[in-house]
Amino acid sequence: MPQSNLQAKLEALLFVYGEPVKLKTLSEKLGVTDSVAEEALQAMRTELQGDTRGLALFSSEDKYSLVTKPEFSEIIQKIIKEEFDSELTAASLETLAIVSYLGPCGRAEIDYIRGVNSSFILRNLAIRGLVERKQDPERGNAFIYNVSFDFLKHMGVSSADSLPEHAKYRELVKSFLKKENEVPQAQS
Repeated sequence: MPQSNLQAKLEALLFVYGEPVKLKTLSEKLGVTDSVAEEALQAMRTELQGDTRGLALFSSEDKYSLVTKPEFSEIIQKIIKEEFDSELTAASLETLAIVSYLGPCGRAEIDYIRGVNSSFILRNLAIRGLVERKQDPERGNAFIYNVSFDFLKHMGVSSADSLPEHAKYRELVKSFLKKENEVPQAQS
């Protein structure tokens, strides 16, 4: 496999995961050895260090993640502040509805239903206190999302089960995921 193609695949995987990913997971997904994946990651790190790139490759222990460069923190903070101060977007409401009716659920399930990466939106909803992120008890290296107490209080209900037609929509979403016969697993 050409090195540049491998770097592109690694970049895509890291983007989709949106959270730190173990080297072993990356190499398994790509069907290469850990050393080949690590070599490609180091080449990617070097390539991302240029002034024309806004991302950097962060690593800690045996995990890797794509992050924005620290020198762009001011503009990122501005975007987050504007997002926080503004009303919820259609994408945020869509994500909140999925978590409300499917939760607790993993980001992979949310991404699968929406068809796009939901990391930024989930982080925004968590900052606003509308969703909570917890360690998945079944998979210690993944997270699950559920609506928060504040969200329920704002909606005037004591539990997500009390939301309008909760059972109907929860079953609808679960049957959709089952029907597709490909319930995505949370990322490591």
